[in-house]
Amino acid sequence: MSNSSVPSTSAADGDLVLRFWGVRGSTPVSGPQYAEFGGSTPCIEVDCGGRIFVVDAGTGIYNFGQNHRTDLPREIDLLFSHLHLDHTAGLPFFKPAVLDGERTINTWCGNLGGASAGPTLDRLFAPPLFPVTLDAFPCTFRHHGFEAGQTLVFGDGARVDTIPLNHPQGSVGYRFEHGGRRLCLISDIEHSDPWPDPDLARFVADSDLMVYDGMFTDGEYPTCRGWGHSTWQKGVELAKLAGVKALAIFHLHPAHSDAVLRDIEADLRAEMPTAFIARERQSIVVGARRRAMRRAGLRQAAAGEMRRRIRVA
Repeated sequence: MSNSSVPSTSAADGDLVLRFWGVRGSTPVSGPQYAEFGGSTPCIEVDCGGRIFVVDAGTGIYNFGQNHRTDLPREIDLLFSHLHLDHTAGLPFFKPAVLDGERTINTWCGNLGGASAGPTLDRLFAPPLFPVTLDAFPCTFRHHGFEAGQTLVFGDGARVDTIPLNHPQGSVGYRFEHGGRRLCLISDIEHSDPWPDPDLARFVADSDLMVYDGMFTDGEYPTCRGWGHSTWQKGVELAKLAGVKALAIFHLHPAHSDAVLRDIEADLRAEMPTAFIARERQSIVVGARRRAMRRAGLRQAAAGEMRRRIRVA
């Protein structure tokens, strides 16, 4: 697993790449105390060998669009975890996509019992809450509904598995597989009791990377029970039970400054050395560390075989 704060423009054919464009939960924040981890609300780019998906349209989607001004695909698949404001408020600012009359944005929503996000977004982005409706933008919006738990199959043959999550009004977790690598995005979720949930553990089993809602610490959670979010400690429990290789804590509390998050990350890594706190603009090549270790092992084996041959000669 390798990570960088400077995202590349595209993934190699065999790579599964994740890029965080917004990692903060509930509301965007700004100021010097948020410089390291970032203040934009959820938006994740998933690049499967050049085939791009976008998960959620929080305020981070603005920077996603700016980074890809010249290389956005003509059809964009935007997968919503759910439709709360921190996951939708950035949609009209997804430039240049929304300003391009030749661009189509397909939205996918799975927490409304099969209904699409269209009617909800039309209510949200309309006067007096917003100055214009979505149909005022030059791009084309196509809204698709599904029920969480279904496997999404796209026109190009790409497949994405889904699972319902415990959150007010529901939420959807996503599983991406490409090049023998597995990535699971599990946000927004409130952990169950008992924990871990068996269905969720099966869903994320053997993932190379799981992104998990760790908005609270164990100490904060009791006063926020029922809000639909979890703790980094529960993320570690799930990861260890399910054989997850690496864990990224996501949906960060808006009151958690860089200093607080660095302290949390130290505690997190003490429990799981391959875990970390997600950072805005961070780029992850999923499974890269495991591939590097395997290549190193092959090189060592080859070197050992060569030494044996020399000794025999």
